[in-house]
Amino acid sequence: MITVLTGGTGGAKFVWGLAQIVPPEDLTVILNTGDDLTWWGLHVSPDLDSVMYALAGKLSSDRGWGYDDDSFRCLERMRNLGGESWFQLGDLDLATHLRRTQLLDLGKTLTEATAELCRAMNVKQRLLPMSNDPMRTIVVTPDGDLTFQEYFVRERWKPTVADVKFQGEEAAATSPGVLESIVRADLVLIAPSNPITSIGPILAVPGVRDALRCTTAQVAAVSPIVGGGAVTGPAGEMLKMRAFSVSPAGVADAYRDFLDVLIADSQDESNRQEIESKKVQAAFTNTIMKSDDDKIALAKFALAAVAREAAR
Repeated sequence: MITVLTGGTGGAKFVWGLAQIVPPEDLTVILNTGDDLTWWGLHVSPDLDSVMYALAGKLSSDRGWGYDDDSFRCLERMRNLGGESWFQLGDLDLATHLRRTQLLDLGKTLTEATAELCRAMNVKQRLLPMSNDPMRTIVVTPDGDLTFQEYFVRERWKPTVADVKFQGEEAAATSPGVLESIVRADLVLIAPSNPITSIGPILAVPGVRDALRCTTAQVAAVSPIVGGGAVTGPAGEMLKMRAFSVSPAGVADAYRDFLDVLIADSQDESNRQEIESKKVQAAFTNTIMKSDDDKIALAKFALAAVAREAAR
């Protein structure tokens, strides 16, 4: 069984690539829900939905988020009525959040609601939110605290980041199956996602980091940092804020207490010695997923690189 920890657009691409070469019953995906928000009274789970849409073949390839071939008439009408409109939900995407909120209002957990949505979309892989409890990523700026979506979408990740904290982490519990899927996995993969705000919330749920330290599986990560910067988004600034270098070595540092293998882009091979000084094996390939072939090639390389390391 392969277990993937993921969040963000790069994570959705990587999971899709894996799904093309791994049987669905062998793939479990643990998803960041620190980005979740209530919007127009609805429970929205952006990272979860991106992976679900990707696996259903419905993720917008143009935007990298949201439902494919969507329209935004409801958003436009809400804007005209004077309602908040900075968070862009498409009309078809809106139905997902309406149904999720219905299920939660009926007493379903987020895990149970996710399973029902996956069944409706014919997604065979097992998708697990990191927790059924509310746990929100808060970005601390000199001008005050922002939820992640306020920081990332409304403010377009322009404010200076002083800190990132996870509201509710002490009271949160992992959703059923999360710890088991890590401890009993044959391989654990961390997608090329922001280590601080996409993977960080998952690691902050009590028990997850311990499970990663204790699992007998190889734990491998794909670096989201290429050539001294993030492929997309604010991962570089976030790493710098936490005093990690903006490099694959910095990513290895963020995960060094449980990581066995780091997969980085070929242009960063000069980082090999620094990565391996942290007791982490390094492997290099093209990690920029511009096409479906790139996604599949990266997934195949990740599996092969970990198999080579395990055989040493």
